[in-house]
Amino acid sequence: MNFESLKPSKKSIKQVGRVAVLMGGTSAEREISLMSGNAVHQALVDTGVDAFKLDIRGNAIEQLQTLKADRVFNVLHGRGGEDGQLQAVMDLLGIKYTGSDVGASALAMNKLLTKRVLRGSGLPTPDFQVINSEEDCKKSLNELGLPVFVKPNLEGSSIGMTAVTKAEELMPAYKKAKQFGAVFVEKYIIGPEYTAGFLGDQVLPLIKLETPRKFYDYEAKYFSDDTIYTCPCGLNEETASIINKLVTETIKVTGAKHWGRVDIMLDENAQPFIIEINTVPGMTDHSLVPMAAKQAGLNMSELVLKILELSLKGENLV
Repeated sequence: MNFESLKPSKKSIKQVGRVAVLMGGTSAEREISLMSGNAVHQALVDTGVDAFKLDIRGNAIEQLQTLKADRVFNVLHGRGGEDGQLQAVMDLLGIKYTGSDVGASALAMNKLLTKRVLRGSGLPTPDFQVINSEEDCKKSLNELGLPVFVKPNLEGSSIGMTAVTKAEELMPAYKKAKQFGAVFVEKYIIGPEYTAGFLGDQVLPLIKLETPRKFYDYEAKYFSDDTIYTCPCGLNEETASIINKLVTETIKVTGAKHWGRVDIMLDENAQPFIIEINTVPGMTDHSLVPMAAKQAGLNMSELVLKILELSLKGENLV
């Protein structure tokens, strides 16, 4: 596949103007957001963009009202930055920003709603059930069986998530996830895991993820040195093509814009299932979108400039 069209134009450096890199925030993913923000800021500076860092805290509206920037590069992960709240404020204040708009951001952050939209659009996603009590846990054991994932509905980076392989593990997993709000159980697809970054409507090279841990959890995602990333992923052309089409459809039905990442699992019959879509994925040195972009021929500076360039669409500039 030819990724030459993804190369950003040099004129974008001037067109984007002064850029504020929004990072940090108050969500459970604050630590990762700070890491992502520092990486994005450095890459922007390296490419010649006039950029500065802004750690968004509890006074987000006040900070944005006094913002002296032409555009925002949003790297706030999790609640308050990835769920449409920040996007709504920026829309109200007339601030231009990277990434998905209010609707798509709110949808993608809500895992249950995303799965229902995927199902309604005929796209494959693992079976699931909402759980609110011990009785619901017993019901899910009877109807979904084991193994399963127990997940908070509104958290990212695998925070509060548990892979459950034994019945006695389900209630503790539920209580752990419940600390973060609504909880659901999802059928564990036993098979290899892949992820697909995207820029605009262009799917980046697929990455295969392997970890010696129970699953690709928070530690494996951001800190572990024994996680194995394979890109090119090794899939045959037919399966890779099927996944790419599913990713493209997921982008369309969720309304995601500019950039993001879709996570996929293959079952024992090599049938793909969409796990979730991330509209503000990690941009650290362990992160997957920069890794996929590198395979497509874009270094980190080109990647962040391309994301900014995509945010110029519709402004009669590109």
